[in-house]
Amino acid sequence: MKQFLTFVKKEFHHIFRDHRTMLILIGMPIVEIILFGFAITTEVKDSKVAILDPSHDVATRHIIDEINANKYFNVVGYVHNSHDIQRVFKKGEASMVVVFEDRFYETLLHTGKAQIQVIADATDPNTATTITYYVNRIISNYQQTLMEKNKAPYQITPNIKLLFNPEMKGAYNFVPGVLGMILMLICAMMTSIAIVREKETGTMEILLVSPIKPIMIILAKMVPYFVISCFNLATVLLLSVYVLGVPVAGSLTGLILVSLLFIVVSLSLGLLVSTLTNTQLAAMLVSGMVFLLPVILLSGMIFPIENMPMWMQRLSDIIPAKWYIQAVKALMIEGLGIMNILKEVGILSLMTLVFTGISLKKFNVRLD
Repeated sequence: MKQFLTFVKKEFHHIFRDHRTMLILIGMPIVEIILFGFAITTEVKDSKVAILDPSHDVATRHIIDEINANKYFNVVGYVHNSHDIQRVFKKGEASMVVVFEDRFYETLLHTGKAQIQVIADATDPNTATTITYYVNRIISNYQQTLMEKNKAPYQITPNIKLLFNPEMKGAYNFVPGVLGMILMLICAMMTSIAIVREKETGTMEILLVSPIKPIMIILAKMVPYFVISCFNLATVLLLSVYVLGVPVAGSLTGLILVSLLFIVVSLSLGLLVSTLTNTQLAAMLVSGMVFLLPVILLSGMIFPIENMPMWMQRLSDIIPAKWYIQAVKALMIEGLGIMNILKEVGILSLMTLVFTGISLKKFNVRLD
């Protein structure tokens, strides 16, 4: 029994002296429960709403106040004409626009009927369905209140219009996210494991004493994964268009360029992980925590970022896949050009420089 307890004590010492293992064993459950608890929600909150109200009467003001007071909506401003509606959606300033007809209240009182047009961004079909249902309930409640107050039958008809994805296809939402996840896992995870494998088996030192410079060795390890990722990019795009029916409504050139940039970002992130780990197992665990979970939860791939707490929204800003998915949605689904994704391109370019600079500096220090 004493020998058994001695071995148990030895194993505890092995675990406790490895700080990375302790971080995974103790830190991972905490991180996962926080991420899953806050990120996974089917509830839609604080959806941005713009208003087109040529009437400015008592009825429209009441409905607008009810929408703004609802926890699911946030009225961000007014548009002055129908031409501004497309601009609002393309700039991402609102996910829904409520349009009142001219002389809304007067028409309702005289004819007993009136219409409200509800225009929603349907790139995420689930969110579009939810927010249009919420606003329909608000309109229905106002109609019921007005009928009880005036003792007269009134009918307010919501006219729903879905932009970018009128057929409400789920592939429109998932294809950009899956594309980002595939490229991230292949480039970042496999690159980090390939480099760490050389360090773990002791062949990296042999490579370093060869006439080839260390930076050329690293680039040589990355090039195959870059080529494979380009092949996967072409395959996924072809399947998306011709099998899933997701069109490239915007700039194809812009889509290819931003995808190549994202591949480079992912490769540099894989290089960074390889400088932080010494074993393939550790590289896989770090990659799973740093790549897989954040891409699924914090990139907007499945769960809308605007529904998350503010601190988690800021945390998502450091996830490269978030900016890539936003760019792909703008180019593929919303039909925008490359000039409309300059912000995303700039952020991904900056991330590439930062990851690459840190990785090369740490890599040289660790292998000298």
